Amino acid sequence: MEYRILPDIETDDVAKRIIYEDNHILIFNKNVGEIVQSDKTGDECLAETLKAFIAKRDSKPGKVYMGIPHRLDRPVSGLCIFAKTSKAMERLSEMFREGAVHKTYWALCCEKPTEDEKLLEDWMGRNEKMNKSYITTSKAGQAKLAKLRYHYIKSTERYHLLEVELLTGRHHQIRCQLAHIGCPIKGDLKYGAPRSNPDGGICLQAHSIHFVHPVKKTEMEFSIPAPRDWKGI
Repeated sequence: MEYRILPDIETDDVAKRIIYEDNHILIFNKNVGEIVQSDKTGDECLAETLKAFIAKRDSKPGKVYMGIPHRLDRPVSGLCIFAKTSKAMERLSEMFREGAVHKTYWALCCEKPTEDEKLLEDWMGRNEKMNKSYITTSKAGQAKLAKLRYHYIKSTERYHLLEVELLTGRHHQIRCQLAHIGCPIKGDLKYGAPRSNPDGGICLQAHSIHFVHPVKKTEMEFSIPAPRDWKGI
């Protein structure tokens, strides 16, 4: 898949896409096509971009630390947490493992689900060669239980907005489970969408996040509006 990052004067500026920052954590609004961590493509990742930005902004002579406690897939946009200290990284990683970080996604789907709200529980397998997940009928092989809860919000002329609470963190979980009930995400050719998006991404956004600060122990909650190219949302 080729990702084409469209020019966006308002959001291309790294500083403007930092939603929150203190000495321990940084919350960033990721664009479609950006990678959180280095991969085989060799493209610059957000962790390196942010390290370079902070080093220049703060005139830091030494190396800048930027831990990655969780990731968003390349075609997905939205809120992503980075750790600025090893202490924050260790605690955030544990919080994600224990499900103490509550994530809500917005998905713009090609079809409206038959039920406005539902808990989806499926056994999910993964095809490593195809980089794709699939639903199985039982706990067979390496299949893992995948759980999410969706809520229908509204429809545009052609698409349907769902709010998704992710209860487990499986590979391509939201994409796979929504496609399985006949609601592929707009632009997601891999899981059944009829056509791609102009930027090569999919209409899935990490919309809000709620957690207790790993060091300060204060309640933290953030949300962002839908991307501007989601017309009618």
